[in-house]
Formats: sequence, C-alpha cells, structure tokens
Amino acid sequence: MSKQTILVVDDEQDLLDLIEYNLKKEGFKVLKAENGEQGIMAAREHKPNLVLLDIMMPKMGGIEVCDQMRSDPELKHIPIIFLTARSDERTEIEGLDKGADDFITKPISTTKLISRIKAVLRRFDENQEQVQVLEVHDLKIDKDRYIVLRGNEEFQLPRKEFELLYYLASKRGKVRDRQTLLNKVWGDNIYVVDRTVDVHVRKIREKLGDHYIETVKGVGYRFKE
Repeated sequence: MSKQTILVVDDEQDLLDLIEYNLKKEGFKVLKAENGEQGIMAAREHKPNLVLLDIMMPKMGGIEVCDQMRSDPELKHIPIIFLTARSDERTEIEGLDKGADDFITKPISTTKLISRIKAVLRRFDENQEQVQVLEVHDLKIDKDRYIVLRGNEEFQLPRKEFELLYYLASKRGKVRDRQTLLNKVWGDNIYVVDRTVDVHVRKIREKLGDHYIETVKGVGYRFKE
C-alpha cells in the first residue's frame, strides 16, 4: 500500500518542520505549503489524503482555502483539519460550517495531533466503504460522486451537508439526536456545538426542500419514511 499523503499548510516554518518530522515517523508522506495560495496549488497538483490547515496566513486565509476546496469537484472530498491559534467559538463554527472535518487549537502535542489525523482518515475510509448510491423517495444520493439527483436536477452539497443527509437517509424513519449526528458525521473525538447540526439541516432544507428531514421536537431529526 502506498503511503498516505498529508499536506500541511502553515506560515510558521518551525511548526511545519516539527509536524513533518513526526508525521514521517508515523509513515506518512508529507507536503508543505507556507500560505493559502501555495496550499491550493499543492492540493490540486498532488491530491493529498488529508490537509492540515492554519487559519491566519498571508495571501489567503485558511477559511478561504477550505471554501475553495469544498467548491472544487476534484478537491471537495479531501478531509480538512484546521490547526490554529484561534480558539473562539465563532471561528470554529465558521470553519466547520465550511466543511472542515476537525478543528484543533494550538498548542497541541504531536502525539494528540497525529491521533486526531488518524481518526479523521479512519472515518473517511469507513465512509468510503458504505453503499455508494442511496435511493430514497425521489432522491438518488450518490456517495461516489458526492451529488444528489432528483429527476434531471443535480445538487452539489458541501461535504458535511452531504454526509449528514446521507447518514439520515440511510437510517430513514429513525430519530437521531444531535449528539449522535455529531458523532457519526463529525466524529466522537471532536467538540462541535449542537447548533452546527441545526445550521446544516437548515441549509439542506433550503436546497432540497423541507419535506425530507423532519424535526422531532426535543429529540433531534429523522429522514421521513
């Protein structure tokens, strides 16, 4: 099996070198970029297995990098982890709403960082093994291409919206509380506020209509049978 490739995008050279050293010890191949523009170029050229991304960088910030990747058909499936000194809840929610898979605040030990990277990669691999096309009601939810089809209409949902829809549709008729949805879609080792689920459900309804996902008051959500 070829080595998994991690792209690390950060303007702190010492941190880049430290992360590179420790990831290589764990058997990963490492690519480095010192700003957002370089990060986008490297992602397009090399298609890494995961991107570790700072937020505050010259030329292009991490939020914009994440937004561009999630809008690019060739890059939108790549897992993204924010590693940043920004610790305010607003920035975390914005990053996760853009489709990031994890949000890690500096400083963090390299041991914990590598553990979080492996957890995201493992969850991504598990998701890839699921049934690739779900047909529910008048929707075809295609996990291979990350698109939703309804007749001749095609919907391109951001990654976390797609994965939330896919998970609910795969459990249609069953109620899932917010914490379960957070654990299944974002991972049980990631702290994400409940509001993140509500925001993603609202965005899905805006695009597909409000007749697929039902709110069960005081409990959570379910995909209607």
